[in-house]
Amino acid sequence: MLWFFLLGHYLLSAACSELLSRHRRAWIIDSMKLEEEHPGPFPYELGKINIEREYLIYFDIYGEGVEKEPKGVLSINKNTGIMYVHKPVDFEEKQVLKLTLEARKTDLSIDTKLGIEISIIDINDNPPRFSQDQYEISILENTLQGDAVMTVSANDRDRAGTTNSTVHYALKSFFPKPPHTEFFVDQKFGVISFKGCLDYQVADTFTLLVEAKDLGEVVSLSSSTTIVIHIKDGNNHPPTIRGQTGSGKVKEHKSGISPLRLHVTDKDTLYSTAWRAKYIIQGDEGEHFKIETDPVTNDGILTVVKPLDFEEGTQRQLSISVENEVPYFYCKVKKKTYTGLWDIERDDPDAGHPQSIKVLIEVEDTNDPPEFRVAVHDVALAEDAPPGAWVDTVAAVDPDSRPTKKIQYGVGSDPARWVKVDPLTGNITTVRTLDRESPYVVNGVYTILVYAVEEGNPPLTGTATLNIHVKDLNDNMPQLNLTSVDVCVSDGPTTTSIAAFDLDGEPYGGPFSFKLLGDVKGKWKLKPSHGYTAGLVKEPSVHVGIHTLVLNISSKQGEYAVYDIRVTVCSCSVEPNCTSSRNIRTQAGPVAIIIMLAPLLLVLLLLLLLVKVNCKKEFTPLKINDFPEDKVLHFNTEGPGTDCEPLKSASMVSTIRTQNDLSDWQNGHGMQQGQVLTKMNQNTLTASAYHYTNQAKDSLTSVSFLSRRNSRFTSNATLQALLQRRMLSLWETDNLPDSPPHCYADEGNLDNVSELESISMPDDEDDLFQRALEDLGDKFNQLASICMTPNLQN
Repeated sequence: MLWFFLLGHYLLSAACSELLSRHRRAWIIDSMKLEEEHPGPFPYELGKINIEREYLIYFDIYGEGVEKEPKGVLSINKNTGIMYVHKPVDFEEKQVLKLTLEARKTDLSIDTKLGIEISIIDINDNPPRFSQDQYEISILENTLQGDAVMTVSANDRDRAGTTNSTVHYALKSFFPKPPHTEFFVDQKFGVISFKGCLDYQVADTFTLLVEAKDLGEVVSLSSSTTIVIHIKDGNNHPPTIRGQTGSGKVKEHKSGISPLRLHVTDKDTLYSTAWRAKYIIQGDEGEHFKIETDPVTNDGILTVVKPLDFEEGTQRQLSISVENEVPYFYCKVKKKTYTGLWDIERDDPDAGHPQSIKVLIEVEDTNDPPEFRVAVHDVALAEDAPPGAWVDTVAAVDPDSRPTKKIQYGVGSDPARWVKVDPLTGNITTVRTLDRESPYVVNGVYTILVYAVEEGNPPLTGTATLNIHVKDLNDNMPQLNLTSVDVCVSDGPTTTSIAAFDLDGEPYGGPFSFKLLGDVKGKWKLKPSHGYTAGLVKEPSVHVGIHTLVLNISSKQGEYAVYDIRVTVCSCSVEPNCTSSRNIRTQAGPVAIIIMLAPLLLVLLLLLLLVKVNCKKEFTPLKINDFPEDKVLHFNTEGPGTDCEPLKSASMVSTIRTQNDLSDWQNGHGMQQGQVLTKMNQNTLTASAYHYTNQAKDSLTSVSFLSRRNSRFTSNATLQALLQRRMLSLWETDNLPDSPPHCYADEGNLDNVSELESISMPDDEDDLFQRALEDLGDKFNQLASICMTPNLQN
């Protein structure tokens, strides 16, 4: 039993000893303090750590102030446990240094490990600091005393809640110092204000020096800032009217005229809102005037905005007051006190109301245009009223005070030309029958404009409006919207809508009654057949094609009209309807037409080019000697050119051998010339002839010569001469048909013209001529047979 008790006591003692040992190893030493910004000398002893052991131990520290920031501040003697300070510390950077202490045995095993906290003692080493070295603000002149101008604040970095960081404010000075203004600052909160009144004209800027000072026990630190306060000019000087300029007269019926200008003075700052004048008009019942401020001179410019009438009054009396854009204020110090705000006066006994002035505007009389007693007339008239029907009578008067001029009337606007007005009486009558369905009638009203003009210099005109409400009559038949419709073939009945309308209004229009005429049984019917739209029903028996139906449409009043409706029935299996199919063909039509017309246009263009090349305006005479032998000209044309004239006069033809002989003969006989161009087949000749005609018997002769038609023209000169001589001999025979010469043109005095001698043809040349005729071909022989006498043909 005793043994057991001793064993329990031993175990309990061992446990307590172990707990004590562990507890000692966890001790924290926090009684050390370090003053910030210690002046030294360094190093100096901070304190000693004692741990009682019967064996030797070594000390070591690490943490803030050793190898951590702030580094190199503390160290410890390994053998004695004395801690040293090597440099100053700043409270504003670190308020507590946390370190760890280790005590090791000689075998380097840890005996004790302790946490050490060293507190930094704050000292008053930071003065209060303002955020700015200088502040600059602006305040209004009419700011009331005691109002906060601004608030300043300074910050002290010393430990909060201590006297080292507690700041008080003080106004050290301000400048200038007018007698009625004094600034002050709240000691605790830094609010700046003033006593008395501000006066821009006395001082427009104040400079204040404000100090912030802490309450340090050992030493008190401070700093200061400068505050510049600008005073904005307020309206403490009312505007004063000093005079007016202008005629004060205005002509009636005129606007935009300035008859008057007011001049004011103001002691406030130029062009500020306190200086800018604002004018108010009183007594302008008709709102005929406005007054504006000149931005440069501050004058008030009175302007007529609504024309005046002399007959309504020859004068207008107005009252004009003036004030500034911002309200007027007044401030005067009555008594200064040592404590609190001063006693001041805010109401100005001498400037209670804005200054005003009365002005008189004279209205000058002018010639007024005539005025209608009723400016807008409304009358009613049936649309079947005959020409000459009376519509209305208009009357105008001269509004002048002494009317002496005559007034005449006329129609100014009558788009349909339906009416006229008597120039003396103003009676308006119709000249045509009115039509309510006319496009000039809008909503049943036809509007015209009537004018009245006086005999003045210059003549003046007044106008009036006449609205004629045209009464509707049943004078229009019902009409179809469409006269052709499309219907698709189907196995059952197909319905197509047919719509109608009537130009007449109620009660002469629809709804309408529709009725099909003719033999339509089993083919066509109407369902419904009454209303504004009828349903045209096609029976399945109707075949594809175009059908014409006769439709009777009657209105509510029984008026009816009969129309033919073209109904196209087609298969819609390919196209959605008949119209789309036609549209496709219609759209392709212009392209196809252009393709077909293109060749024709090309041919016409080529023909025009050929005509341009072949037909010439000038003909150059061709000498006979220039023609090669035995050649006939090929023209390659079968008709006359577009610029070639037919032969006007040709009775007989003869030849001159050379061009020179012809010219000499022409000059000797005074012949007049004319040109003729004859085109036959490809082997045809072209000749230009000088001709002469005479009514005397056996005196008609003609001389011609050959001319070159183009560069390809060639012929046998001898053959041509024989041909023309032979023709001459045929005309001279007695057996020619009774065909007297016909005079186609008179080319001068025929009585004085000498006769030409006949040129005979040698007999030995007959065979040559006959062979030439045979060579010309059948066509020419047929032509020759017509001209030859019967005995020559035999």
